[in-house]
Amino acid sequence: MPPISFEFFPPKTDEQRAQLDKAAIALKALSPEYVSVTFGAGGSTLNYTGETVNRLHSEHGLNVAPHLSCVGGTRAELAELLDSYRAAGYRRIVALRGDLPSGMASPGDFRYASELVQFIREHSGDHFHIEVAAYPETHPQADDALADLRHFKAKIDAGADGAITQYFFNADAYFRFVDDVRRLGVDVPIVPGIMPISNFTQLKRFSDMCGAEIPRWIAKRMQAHGDDAVSVRELGADVVAQLCRRLLEGGAPGLHFYTLNRAQATRAILDRLHG
Repeated sequence: MPPISFEFFPPKTDEQRAQLDKAAIALKALSPEYVSVTFGAGGSTLNYTGETVNRLHSEHGLNVAPHLSCVGGTRAELAELLDSYRAAGYRRIVALRGDLPSGMASPGDFRYASELVQFIREHSGDHFHIEVAAYPETHPQADDALADLRHFKAKIDAGADGAITQYFFNADAYFRFVDDVRRLGVDVPIVPGIMPISNFTQLKRFSDMCGAEIPRWIAKRMQAHGDDAVSVRELGADVVAQLCRRLLEGGAPGLHFYTLNRAQATRAILDRLHG
């Protein structure tokens, strides 16, 4: 089995913390290469991010990659964060532009993820393995697909070691994206981001926000199951496992799962892949 990794988000309540601990224990048993922790921009969950990274690293013994967003952050703040992550022994960073939260006036000292990657390299040298985001179905705010490819190449040229994609359900979109960036001279590993399906209504809302396309045939089959949560989960696991199998057979270097701090749906997919 190629390398797998998992994404978690920082919990804000005791109940959410207990849920994260439960998921971390269940997913650690699958021997992930690393786990990533999303970043709260604008100070909203900034404290929680560091706390969660430390918890997963020290209590659960996981190799952790904090997300670092340039939105709202000054050079000095980000340098301090990088130094604290280095001192704690972390070797990976997921560097993102991030979205400006509503009501926040200042975008910070960096406008693009490529500038953030360059800053991390200037400040920390080669200490961190840097992952950046990739968008097989094109970033929702990109002017066009070609401009999006150029932005992606700029992040790699600035010093990124690899990329994790936005989730998608169309394997051809991933293969086309990889072919396109290879033609531009990008040769880093591009790991598909995988979104398990356990709650279709929630998935649809996420997808509308981030520009990920849910194929009509999946939506129609999900709608046929209505409120039958068990059937939705089973169909979701089958559909996503089939996607993963095709990606791996086509040469994807690994799989990165967006867990939403739950283990069941991700484990169901991996059980099918191992089966």
